[in-house]
Amino acid sequence: MGGRILTEQSKGTPPIELGATWLSKEHVNSLDLLRELGLEVFDQVLGQNAIYEAFSTAPFQIIKLPDQEATSKRVLGGTQKLITTLASKIDSSNIYLDQVVESISKIGAEILVETNTTIFKSRVVVSTLPALLFQKQIKVQPELPVEFHKIANQTHTWMGESIKVSFSYESRFWGKNNISGTIFSNVGPVSEMYDQSDSENKHYALTGFLNGAYRSVSCEERKNLVLNQLLKYYGDQAAAFSNYKELVWKNEEFTSVDSAESIFPHQYNGHAIYQQGYLEDSLFIAGTETSVVHGGYMEGAINSARKVCSILTQSKIVYK
Repeated sequence: MGGRILTEQSKGTPPIELGATWLSKEHVNSLDLLRELGLEVFDQVLGQNAIYEAFSTAPFQIIKLPDQEATSKRVLGGTQKLITTLASKIDSSNIYLDQVVESISKIGAEILVETNTTIFKSRVVVSTLPALLFQKQIKVQPELPVEFHKIANQTHTWMGESIKVSFSYESRFWGKNNISGTIFSNVGPVSEMYDQSDSENKHYALTGFLNGAYRSVSCEERKNLVLNQLLKYYGDQAAAFSNYKELVWKNEEFTSVDSAESIFPHQYNGHAIYQQGYLEDSLFIAGTETSVVHGGYMEGAINSARKVCSILTQSKIVYK
C-alpha cells in the first residue's frame, strides 16, 4: 500500500525514503492530515553549506546556502507511517491487495471492475493511478472520450523517471569540515543528494536522485557509480557504508509505463479533462497528477482525494 510513498528501514539504518519525502508550509492539506492522524514532522537538515559541481572539467565547490525561511519537513518515523495509519482506519477485510485491474465497465447502474482474479461490483470507482498508466493498461467500456486518451497519453507521471539511491553510515561524517550532506551536481551521476539521517541523530544516511539514464545498467554498477561520486567529495570515509538501497521507479510496472511521446515534468498535471466524472459520474480519475494545485506531490494526491470525496458526499446517490 502507498503507491509512490515507500519507506524502507533495516536494522541500524534510518527510515529510507525511496519515494515521496518532503513537505513544505504550502502543503496545508498534507500538514492538516498529519495533525489529524497524530503524526509529527521534523526539519530536513540542509546545513549552512552545500557541495556544488558545475562542470566536469572543474573541481567541485563548497557554496553557502541561502537562509531557509521555511525549512522542508519530513514525517517522523518515515512517510510510510501516513499510509499505515490511514490503513488502520479501514476494516482490513475491505483492503484487497494483489488485484491487477484489467477492465472497468458500466452496465446499467453498476460498475464492474475486473481484475486478474475477481470481479468487483460498485456504484462508483475512483482511480488514483497515474493517468498514463490508467490509459494504457485498463480497458474502459463505454470508451472514454478521444480527448481524454490524448491528454492522458501526454500526462507526466510523478517519479516516473526517478531513480532514488541511499547509503547508510555509522556516523554523520559529512557534517564536519564546513561541508554538509547537501549535494547539487550538473556532472552526476547523482544530481541531488541530502542528509536523510533520523530525527534522533542515531542513524545516518545520504539519499539522492540518480540520473534516469542509468536505468539501463545493473544495480551494482549504479551503486559503484554513486559511491565514486561520494568518494570524490568526502574521501575514503564514504566507502564505509553499512547499507545501500535503491529504487528504479521506471521498473515499477504498477506505477510507471513507457510513453511513445516526450513528456515534460508536470506536463498536463491538473488538466481540465481530469476535473470531471465519466461514465455518468460513476468513474473519477484522481491521484496526484490530476490535482490543479501541487500536482505531482503528496499535497496534490490529498487535494484530489478531498475534491472527489466532496463530490461523492454531496451526490444524491448514496455510496457504500
